[in-house]
Amino acid sequence: MESLLYIHVPFCQRLCGYCDFYKTISLKQLPLYPDALLAEAKARAGELAGTTLRTIYLGGGTPSLFTPEEVEKILRGVAEIWDTSQVAEITLEANPDDLSAQRLEGYRKAGINRLSIGIQSFDDEQLRFMNRRHDAATARAAIRAARQAGFDNLSIDLIYGVPCGGSEVWQRNIEEAIDLNPEHISAYHLTIEEGTVFGKRGVQPIEEERSEEEYLMLHKALTEAGYDHYEISNFARQGRRSQHNSGYWRGVPYVGLGPGAHSFDGESRSWNLPNLNRYIANPTDPALRESETLTAEEQVEEMIMVGLRTREGIDLQTIEQKFGAERALYTARAAEPFVLSGTLLREGSRLRFDAEHWLVSDAVISELF
Repeated sequence: MESLLYIHVPFCQRLCGYCDFYKTISLKQLPLYPDALLAEAKARAGELAGTTLRTIYLGGGTPSLFTPEEVEKILRGVAEIWDTSQVAEITLEANPDDLSAQRLEGYRKAGINRLSIGIQSFDDEQLRFMNRRHDAATARAAIRAARQAGFDNLSIDLIYGVPCGGSEVWQRNIEEAIDLNPEHISAYHLTIEEGTVFGKRGVQPIEEERSEEEYLMLHKALTEAGYDHYEISNFARQGRRSQHNSGYWRGVPYVGLGPGAHSFDGESRSWNLPNLNRYIANPTDPALRESETLTAEEQVEEMIMVGLRTREGIDLQTIEQKFGAERALYTARAAEPFVLSGTLLREGSRLRFDAEHWLVSDAVISELF
């Protein structure tokens, strides 16, 4: 059985307006963090017993605040705890302004073979609006520097639905992304979450019509440029899908390290409380972890919800094998009106959306539960 490892790095130098992940802008505990992570990993070594670890993902926050030496220490420590000989993909999320030539070379030598760079926009006005640290010129330079350092697997993040700039700016962002030719592009609609900087300021989302327009612009341009639109928010060159995220979507078990990180063993979810001070003080404290066991119905609902966000969709035969013929038949019957209307596609035992109908996927998926 395969497994995945996620390492949460909750440190940032400033707060982006839209971000609702657990993070802190105080960096004083950053030097202590690698040892805390490895202490937690050692205490939880048995959770990946009998599995084949396939991917490691350092996310955040801003993992590129780690020096290459700190990244190497973490990866070396992980390799002493778990067998990493079958790990094919090791991703580091990075801010463009952290990616100096020296740092990039160090990350590559430490074992990072994939970078996920938080570009978000190539428009300086939008970057200021989102309170990003970098400007457009720095974003372009980071991608060029990563190539020069030998990285041949780059992913960039973009955000659409930004109130300032309009759809013409989004079109330019797409065109510039294509010109830079990363192997992978993740594009997310700006959401205004309660508790974020934008939420507290009362920033209003754009109108639905423009949201749809920008999403369809994205799909058309990237697929015409040869990208595989393999998940609602993700596009990849052939053979360059995110192996880590694809594992999530297939229900592969994973361990998450760090405050706020989540784990899944196939039947239950657990998570670390988002409290950095307590974590640094005692990363193995059982009181820092909570968990829940998913019922069979919760498991099938998650399979449907996550699976229908991917191009492959869901397989009714798999639902039957795991949850019984009655649940598979219920799903098929609930889906039938949407198949007849063309909203869902039925291909043998599989159900999936085409890209255009991903726009209404949430409403349809709720009817299949």
